[in-house]
Amino acid sequence: MQSKGFILLVMAILFCSVTKAQKVALKNNLLMDGMASANLGVEFKVGVRTTLDIPGSLNLWSFSDNKRFKHFAVQPEFRWWKCQPFTGHFVGVHAHYASYNVGGIRPFKIIKDNRFEGWLLGAGVSYGYNWLIAPRWSLETTVGVGYAYMSHDKFRCGKCQPAIGHQNKHYFGLTRLGVTLMFLIK
Repeated sequence: MQSKGFILLVMAILFCSVTKAQKVALKNNLLMDGMASANLGVEFKVGVRTTLDIPGSLNLWSFSDNKRFKHFAVQPEFRWWKCQPFTGHFVGVHAHYASYNVGGIRPFKIIKDNRFEGWLLGAGVSYGYNWLIAPRWSLETTVGVGYAYMSHDKFRCGKCQPAIGHQNKHYFGLTRLGVTLMFLIK
């Protein structure tokens, strides 16, 4: 049993030393595309097994019936890769900032019946995996949990409604989720 573990360890070391790591990738989170939010990220190799991922998203759309999902968000993340950057398992530490104007949308009743306009700031940890699917293309999944401090004005849904209060909230939970298509530049 120990010899199998040793053989797997030697094979992993050989794989890491033989394969050539990329240095820069452009990224697009397909989940954000599904929410009609333009997004683009860039990830840089900064060490032998570390990268810096800087994704951003922007949504300026107002939908019918005064529905809104307007936001600007950025979420830089420092990543440590198990073997080499852009391949296999990684863990990360991220920060996030967003400004938002959200309301009138499902699935949560509070957001369906109200509109929130404000900002958030926080941090978290994540885990992910990256699959190479072609010489310069890969697919990455990631999930993260953490904290966000939110400060916003609350409005009833509808046109020209006055603010019904200001809220400061502390959120603990899911802070990062992605199914991301990557193009390795060099």
